[in-house]
Amino acid sequence: MVDLLIRNGEVVTDTKHRHADVAVDGGSIVAIGPGLELDAAEVIDAAGKYVFPGFIDPHTHMELPVAGTVSSDDFCSGTRAAAAGGITTIVDFVSMVPEQTFEEVIGLWRTKAEKAVIDYGFHIIVPELTDDQLAQVAAGDLLAEGISTIKCMMAYKRGPQGSGDENLLKVIHAAVRAGMLPMVHAENGDAVDVQADRLIAAGMTSPRYHPCSRPGIVEAEAVNRAGMLAALAGSPMYIVHLSSCEALEALQMARARGWDMYAETCPQYLTLDDSLYDAPGFEAAKYVCSPPLRPREGQDELWSALAADAIHLVASDHCSFRYGDQKVLGKADFRLIPNGMPVIEPMFSLIFDRGVRNGRMDVQRFAAVSSTNAARIFGMYPRKGTIEVGSDADLVIFDPERKRTLSRRALHSNVDYTPFEGCEVVGLPAVTISRGTVVARDGEPVETVAAGRGRYIARSPWTGNPLRQGGGKHGNS
Repeated sequence: MVDLLIRNGEVVTDTKHRHADVAVDGGSIVAIGPGLELDAAEVIDAAGKYVFPGFIDPHTHMELPVAGTVSSDDFCSGTRAAAAGGITTIVDFVSMVPEQTFEEVIGLWRTKAEKAVIDYGFHIIVPELTDDQLAQVAAGDLLAEGISTIKCMMAYKRGPQGSGDENLLKVIHAAVRAGMLPMVHAENGDAVDVQADRLIAAGMTSPRYHPCSRPGIVEAEAVNRAGMLAALAGSPMYIVHLSSCEALEALQMARARGWDMYAETCPQYLTLDDSLYDAPGFEAAKYVCSPPLRPREGQDELWSALAADAIHLVASDHCSFRYGDQKVLGKADFRLIPNGMPVIEPMFSLIFDRGVRNGRMDVQRFAAVSSTNAARIFGMYPRKGTIEVGSDADLVIFDPERKRTLSRRALHSNVDYTPFEGCEVVGLPAVTISRGTVVARDGEPVETVAAGRGRYIARSPWTGNPLRQGGGKHGNS
């Protein structure tokens, strides 16, 4: 007898679409095929529904200290919301400041993550590093902790984590030696600071001026510069939250030069636009994130790039702050508004509705951008990101016809608004399964699932382009 049998579903991966049953036992997939004749402790009928690999969000910020406050979702509330949205794995950013050691900050994040309901891994954001710390990176100390990605902030130059070009290049060299993938938040921090100072000096202090301080050109410049430094070091480079047409053009030009560049975008850049900054009063603070929302007319280019694999995947950059008592910290100065939005729960319903149902991509491409490419790029494939015998039983039974109007009341993040209020989506997770355990049904977390059941996923080293390799070299057990 197996633990779980999913019958009659349309089983979809990035390479296959088939009518089949899926059998699960001991947290793993043990059989796939039509009409499986197996006894099971639980049977789920998935007729009329897709069965996707569990969705992966490789860009989250749970319980993150920012600007004198802390993001309002911890690893419990944030991963419950994620599970309701079909997500079975997140990769969160360990956020290091200059006075910390790697051991201290990783230990702090491990403690925070003990409340997680679903599985999780870590990236690390580093500040200006000492020579000793760079030597630790190059020697593989972070890889020994299962962390195979390291991020520098080209923005926020005046903050504790801002990185100049000298530090960025040194980090890239150390990452290459260790077998790590470097990542950047690509905005020209000096240009942003100058523009923001000029706006504030002119009395333009409200959140509507946030996007004016960091237009698409400052993102494009940083994408180009990050690519050049990575090419100089013989390294790949991953661009987080690519948002603008200008940055996309810079990315494509870099690839045309032969540079090994990867990129994600986020649902807010594909579905929301900068007209929201015209909201009355301080309301526009709800949409303050960096990079900011962009003009609507550029969204088709981002969608086309996502469909064509010029952008490889979708991530949330989930960083939730309550409007009522956290966003207001910047009421007199938009530079002080905590940057970020609650995105994690509705993200893949939005991508399915605006992507698959609108004809921009097929269901196999949806499986790639919602799960498989993240698993391959970030060293979790084939344990995660696919539906194969031996893989973790991370599955989403997805109803392509179910409608929902998004609202704060219907979502589960620990925050007092959603930027998608009133948006209608068609396509919702019916059942979310994490390592064989049902963690959400019909968009509601299963309350009996204990905080802390999530497991830490140690990720494999970077061994070359995992998308060209089909992921074979990049798996972990």
